[in-house]
Amino acid sequence: MTAAEGTDAIAAFNPLRPRLTRVAYRMLGSVAEAEDIVQEAFLRWLDADRDAVREPAAFLHRIVTRLCLDQLKSARRRRETYIGPWLPEPLIVTPEEDIDDVTLPLMMALERLSPLERAVFVLHDVFGVGFEEIAATIRRKPATCRQLASRARANVRSARPRYTLPPDHGMQIASAFFAASRSGDIEALQALLAEDATVYTDGGGKAAAPRRPVIGCDKVMKLFAALAPIFSAYMSRLLHYGLVNGLPGFVSIEEGGRLQTTALQIDGDRIIAIYVTRNPEKLAHLEQNVLH
Repeated sequence: MTAAEGTDAIAAFNPLRPRLTRVAYRMLGSVAEAEDIVQEAFLRWLDADRDAVREPAAFLHRIVTRLCLDQLKSARRRRETYIGPWLPEPLIVTPEEDIDDVTLPLMMALERLSPLERAVFVLHDVFGVGFEEIAATIRRKPATCRQLASRARANVRSARPRYTLPPDHGMQIASAFFAASRSGDIEALQALLAEDATVYTDGGGKAAAPRRPVIGCDKVMKLFAALAPIFSAYMSRLLHYGLVNGLPGFVSIEEGGRLQTTALQIDGDRIIAIYVTRNPEKLAHLEQNVLH
């Protein structure tokens, strides 16, 4: 490959990289794995007969999707032995940067799908790829892809947001939750929680965290009442408010300088679920952006 050919290949690939990374992330739930997949697609792009490629975007979608399908097989085996609740790696964005409606609960629901159902749902329902192109990508008939999409929608329907929460309102609730949970103000905390509020904490066996979801307002309040002295002793520190996988939330520094993200699923004015990520392996990609 000449220098000019390499430059042309990079110029054609780079505008597509963000979208390809989003596709891979939505399929895998891992920032690091998504970036690795896209880098492998780039290497294959360099080796391809690019003059014979009529539509680079479709060509690269196929490569990324097929690589993700292979990755999902091993990922599902790893998650069967994962310690405690599994949450996707958190993405922190501003409301202006939030470009689709794939929130954290929906990403968790996608875990229930088969790899093919997940691929079809992500490509068609999230990124608007046509069934003919998807059929060529996953080597199935278009009618089969429509059936896969229909089954996927039925399985994840309850996880899709019922309405859009105004960003300012969501951040107000996130701010109130941070203040109440860190100060141990149980009355203020109770006013924010739904009766069936649930806490999911992903420590992955690498950070202290409940290994089962904590379900119900009373149990959630007891949990945060027990944590309040720890937050106080180790001077829990807020770093950033923002959308965490599409949900209002925040990034904080906890005991031992540990980075942590918290995302809140809100129905009306009440928090129905709290998603806390503490596994340091899932937070490494945030350190450069949030801590520096």
